[in-house]
Amino acid sequence: MNRALIIEDDEVTAQGIVAELALNGFTAQWAATGRDGLAMAIAGGHDVITLDRMLPDFDGLTIVSTLRQLNIQTPVLMVSALSDVDQRVKGLRSGGDDYLTKPFSMVELIARIEVLLRSPDPANCDHRLSFGSVVLDLIEQQLTIDDVPVLLLPTEFKLLTYFVRNAGQLVTRTMLFQEVWGYHFDPGTNIIEVHIARLRKKIEGQRSPLIQTVRGAGYVLVEKH
Repeated sequence: MNRALIIEDDEVTAQGIVAELALNGFTAQWAATGRDGLAMAIAGGHDVITLDRMLPDFDGLTIVSTLRQLNIQTPVLMVSALSDVDQRVKGLRSGGDDYLTKPFSMVELIARIEVLLRSPDPANCDHRLSFGSVVLDLIEQQLTIDDVPVLLLPTEFKLLTYFVRNAGQLVTRTMLFQEVWGYHFDPGTNIIEVHIARLRKKIEGQRSPLIQTVRGAGYVLVEKH
């Protein structure tokens, strides 16, 4: 059974999320303050975290960035009434894996959580994927480049896995939204650009592959020469 941590100061919203998660086979813990939520997240034992962007004591950005600095890679779905693009980008750049604006449908929240928890099935794929100097361990969800471990967030790992599986081929935004985020439409955000920018910084060393932008079409993963 998957375990979720809900960091949310609004009791009605929190209880609604907890109840919906229970209906979908999750167990959930609720933290009403950022301080308590951060402590519970650090203690571990959760498969996914929903995190309110605005809390009475700690800002949600501070919490998620602290978790990433501590090498805690639990997927984080940020939830906020702040809906403009700049705020969504801040949430993602701080280490969030996805961003959902209030008010939201519980059905969508569950769908997004399911996407964050989705991982390759070892029974249906090879244990490792490689392209150039990049090696992905699909069971351990780990990346090495030239045998050096490189830390990726869960969504970054999914994104790179999809690029490696389709190396040398054009990958469109629609394909990425569908295969990595589980959307069957373009939500009109720059979530893809934010994640690709973070991924490029982590993988594009001297011998690493290069994610090229094909203007107006999408992206393609190629080897450096």
